[in-house]
Amino acid sequence: MSDTDLDIDLTRQYRTPGHHQSIQVLTCCVIGFICFLGAYMRIPVLPLLASSIGAGTAQIGLINAAFMLSAGILAVPSGLLSDRIGIRPVLITGLALMSCASLLIPFCYTPLLLGSVYLIFGMGLSAFTPTMMSSVARVVPRSHVGRAYSWYTTAVYLAMTFGPASGGWFGKALGIREVFFVSGGLIVAALAAVLCFLPTPQEQPHDEHAEQLPTGILANRRLLAALVGTLGGCFGFGMFISFLPLHARALGLNVGQIGIIFAAQALVNVLLRIPFGHLSDRVDRGVMSGIGLVLCALAVGAAGLAHGMATLLICACVLGAGMGIGFTALSALVVVVMPPKQRGLGLGLYNSCIYLGMMLSSATMGMVIKAAGFSTGFFTAGAVTFILAVLFSYLYRDSMLTLKMQDQQAQR
Repeated sequence: MSDTDLDIDLTRQYRTPGHHQSIQVLTCCVIGFICFLGAYMRIPVLPLLASSIGAGTAQIGLINAAFMLSAGILAVPSGLLSDRIGIRPVLITGLALMSCASLLIPFCYTPLLLGSVYLIFGMGLSAFTPTMMSSVARVVPRSHVGRAYSWYTTAVYLAMTFGPASGGWFGKALGIREVFFVSGGLIVAALAAVLCFLPTPQEQPHDEHAEQLPTGILANRRLLAALVGTLGGCFGFGMFISFLPLHARALGLNVGQIGIIFAAQALVNVLLRIPFGHLSDRVDRGVMSGIGLVLCALAVGAAGLAHGMATLLICACVLGAGMGIGFTALSALVVVVMPPKQRGLGLGLYNSCIYLGMMLSSATMGMVIKAAGFSTGFFTAGAVTFILAVLFSYLYRDSMLTLKMQDQQAQR
């Protein structure tokens, strides 16, 4: 039985989430928007700040890698904690760490100190992201998780749309270091919203006994496939966020134009989230994920061949389309293939793959760019993303064939 069939069965068992559940999802959307707006203001200006204090291309990659490494490694224990001690304590801790780190970054005048503070930012983000996603998943039944995530991730990616653009604008108007004061203030506002407005989630998820799923990670083949796909897509995305500002600056673009390129990528991502989120509750999520990952690979590979604003915008839009299609399906897939009491763990693994994929890209591609140039670096990152997309498709199809064989044997 496929995950789509299971969701159809659940639709018959559960009513559409009511007004109370919709308000809870909306609250999560607002908090996620504020947090990521502050967090993503740093994207176009952090590489420039690092460069201004003497960091080379490889060092900038390592600074981003340090952030992503801490975010990736700690996402799993953060997810486990949210399963065991509750969502609010983990969210509060994560937001407090992020706000403190943002306010400290303007006082960093060496690459080593900047990397160390950025580690703290990664720790905070690792606590916030899977825990908030787990909160959304606990509000609605499995049959509606795709559309619930589409609304939440739309709010998040709207913040990612305005965040880089506003970061570029504030960098031009106030200065690069001052951007981080604005960023820290917004994250403090998100912390206040959690304290005042975030409701306590239900102890029992709607679908506690809806499906008997594997409890071991290695036994859950669909989960492993989703994690491989997530790792591949984020390897390419990590290349984009870490090195596109430097590539664009080498082509003669200013900070404001770089912000617009990031905004274009996020805007296309946003526009596709809700329709494809609803679609993911009705069709094979494996097919959707594979299509999105291939688009990501093509966009990243082509970005190194761009020679101006127009071509970089096209690549950014294709990358946004790939992420809007692929990651909407991947995040919902992770939820529906995990037992309800282990959703925090599953989403922690998902977010760990997000940040580890970006970390690996930042750590390795800077050296490739230094040795062979931006064109080779972006092409290599796109090739890695494509290979992992093919591996995802193989693992997913294999897992679905195994499930069908098990169903046939059970019917006998």
